[in-house]
Amino acid sequence: MSAAVEEKVRPCPQCGAEIRTDSRFTTWCAACDWNVDPEKPEGTPGRVERWQRSLAARHGERLLAEVAAGGSLRPRRDTASVAAQGLALAVHGVTVALAAGALWFLVTGWGGAGTVAAVFLGLLAWTLRPRFPGLPDDGPVLRRADAPELFALVDEVAAVVGTRGVDVIAVDDEVNASVTTYDLRGRRLLTLGLPLWEILTPQQRIALLGHELAHYSNGDTRHGLLVGNALHSLTTWRYYVAPPADPTLVEWAVNLLLLVPRLLIEGTSALLDRLTLRATQRAEYLADAMAARAGSTGAAAAVMDCFLVSDSATVMLRREANARQVVRPGSAGRASGDGLWERLRAHMESIPPGEYERQRRAGAARGHSVDSTHPPTHLRRRCLLTGAPLPAAVVADAGRAARVDAELAGARDVLARRIVRDGLGH
Repeated sequence: MSAAVEEKVRPCPQCGAEIRTDSRFTTWCAACDWNVDPEKPEGTPGRVERWQRSLAARHGERLLAEVAAGGSLRPRRDTASVAAQGLALAVHGVTVALAAGALWFLVTGWGGAGTVAAVFLGLLAWTLRPRFPGLPDDGPVLRRADAPELFALVDEVAAVVGTRGVDVIAVDDEVNASVTTYDLRGRRLLTLGLPLWEILTPQQRIALLGHELAHYSNGDTRHGLLVGNALHSLTTWRYYVAPPADPTLVEWAVNLLLLVPRLLIEGTSALLDRLTLRATQRAEYLADAMAARAGSTGAAAAVMDCFLVSDSATVMLRREANARQVVRPGSAGRASGDGLWERLRAHMESIPPGEYERQRRAGAARGHSVDSTHPPTHLRRRCLLTGAPLPAAVVADAGRAARVDAELAGARDVLARRIVRDGLGH
């Protein structure tokens, strides 16, 4: 713990047990869980969201039970995945029909009411169209020639998890990492959040890469272009037909007319959720298993623990950005971003073990309260630690780690300056 942090001892107001407190973090009692989760969930979940959470919880527990009993997490092309793709095609078929209708009205109704219908249907089809992401334009983007050592590491980890490497690596200021495809050719993009990368050890970084790259081969149909875009279309439809909070008489009439379409849209969305949810959760568990295979079980579990306290990294970086607004004599280096990543690592290393445990217990109490498609971290951690621990297939090498750091030096400087100047997310 940092020398600047004073630890105090006080009795628990609920059970009287001794509590050691750190002023930077929530005070709680490990003996009786007093104040373990003082944060209240934002808003009240709707009917669909409550159903999604309940379904996700059941699937998560069943998958965990399967793994504990020696079952396999390998992706399966089952009836549900085939049905999901068929349903997604039907959703896109509606968009195609709208576009065809717009074209028909435009050709046959030019100069009359058909023109208005053509414009309306055309705009509606445009908002529902499939999206093909492009490369990010708000941060450093690295290609193989820019970072050969980093790409070589990604390729080695990819081979371990049964896939190929990526075409481009983007670096941003999120405490996260992700993979996706971009453009019509489906080229691969790995996005590394530098704040996350910087607080991980070299071995933990390998586990992180293993988890992300495994998503390319783990059977997660929900995040593919076909089903993913169908879910986006359904979300857009739900926005269009959602009833207003305080409807007027005319709006009541419109709501009544839209009742059947609204029920159809919600039913289709719920069915697509049900068909894809199990595969999506299985994909997360499998990605965790691949992270353990690539970087070791210990490193994969440590990455999960890091995500438990990721908000602390965000708060620290925002504090650095706020400090930039008050520049004192002799503080030019700090204002320019010098030493930011070193200060971030020191801050994260000073987090007491009790805060990790509190976050685990709070997560278990919340269940699927944040993202119903992702199993809660406590279930993923239990699944990961089931069975014998795995050694690392890719071992961190000090020389390679130094070379990778050198390749990321430019991105580190750019993002450090941006964070202290503009804050996170700019």
